[in-house]
Amino acid sequence: MNKKINLNATKKVHFIGIGGIGVSAIARMMLLNNKKVSGSDSSPSPVTERIKRLGARIYIGHQESNITDKVDLVVYSPAVPGNNPELVKARREGIPAYSYPEILGRISQGMYTIAVSGTHGKTTTTAMIAEIMIAAKKYPTVVVGSFLKEQKDNFVPGNSKYFLVEACEYRRSFLNLSPQILVITNIDNDHLDYYGNLQNIQKAFNEMALKVPRDGFIVCNPGDKVVKPALKGVRGKIIDYTKTKVNIMLPIPGHHNIQNAQAALAVAKLVGIDEATTLDALKEFHGTWRRTEYKGTMKCGALIYDDYAHHPTEIKATLAGFRAMYPNKRIIVVFQPHLFSRTKLLLNDLAKSFGDVNKIIFADIYAAREADDGSISSRILAERMKKYHKNVRYEGGFLSIESYLKKKTKKDDIVITMGAGNIYQIGEKIIAKKNNSHL
Repeated sequence: MNKKINLNATKKVHFIGIGGIGVSAIARMMLLNNKKVSGSDSSPSPVTERIKRLGARIYIGHQESNITDKVDLVVYSPAVPGNNPELVKARREGIPAYSYPEILGRISQGMYTIAVSGTHGKTTTTAMIAEIMIAAKKYPTVVVGSFLKEQKDNFVPGNSKYFLVEACEYRRSFLNLSPQILVITNIDNDHLDYYGNLQNIQKAFNEMALKVPRDGFIVCNPGDKVVKPALKGVRGKIIDYTKTKVNIMLPIPGHHNIQNAQAALAVAKLVGIDEATTLDALKEFHGTWRRTEYKGTMKCGALIYDDYAHHPTEIKATLAGFRAMYPNKRIIVVFQPHLFSRTKLLLNDLAKSFGDVNKIIFADIYAAREADDGSISSRILAERMKKYHKNVRYEGGFLSIESYLKKKTKKDDIVITMGAGNIYQIGEKIIAKKNNSHL
């Protein structure tokens, strides 16, 4: 059991899994509050490098010695196993150790919390609401699972009562929050390695919705048959975001982003922001890091994009948006499946998810926290996909993929690196000219 921690009195914080986008946001907040910050992760990444530049001490690899006697608080990613040597040492020595969701809940105490949840779209919706509230001078504190393009940050310090946070359902993490406004973008069959089935996911969302007080609001699509069970017995007022009209052309493609904007508009109205301010902010919203992100051009002239989509529903929605944007172009997707368990559970759905593209190239599965038991691979997924798509290729390693793209890509092609792992690195290697002004 953690003893009560006084965040104001805390001087040095160590983060286990500091490369996680959410965990790094809290590290950023601590740095801004003049705390000494250290952190560890299994491998370097743009996130760890960024936090290092901002003043944190970064360790690559997890070992007991990373926890010094001056550390008085440890924050760890939910993906960190209980036998992590740093976490074991912290607990053995009585150093308070909070998971990322627990510290989020602690930070949000006493604040007017707007929690954005959902299987898909929560990062973009959180970012839209953030940009709207900032434009309206509501001065929110924001924690989001990507980098906002305008602020170039995943943490925005605010000085008002509002705490806007992306609320993840992984391992019921979001239940640490007590929102006055809860957004449920949608509910789908994800994290099945933990939940087992859709019904358990719905129960978790219902538990979250039940936390909204009588004078609070639940922004969702109550007509969605998958969302409906999550609303059973709620006390907060249900706001149907589908009744909100988006009377602008969004700078980012896809019907799913119109739905995200509808939810953002509904929240803006609830916190007293006029529609004109909201629409002006949405007109300038160009997405976030790794969400339909334009990266640059290859030497041959092909455009390179990157997207975080890794679940079949996300993949189909994202690629439909790309196809609408480029109806007559050859679209090539370089896909990196995320987790062995997810790939195995969703094998057939993944195989059917790429109908809007001309060619799919597979990288090896991004293992993250999992061990390979040999029962699933990208090669197996590629073979299954050949039942539904005629132009599928397994390449495996990044160097092989980069070489293939350099040889085979043509001037008018659209290349999309896709997945929740480190697949974006391929695009960055083959770009000849960056141009972040596109879109």
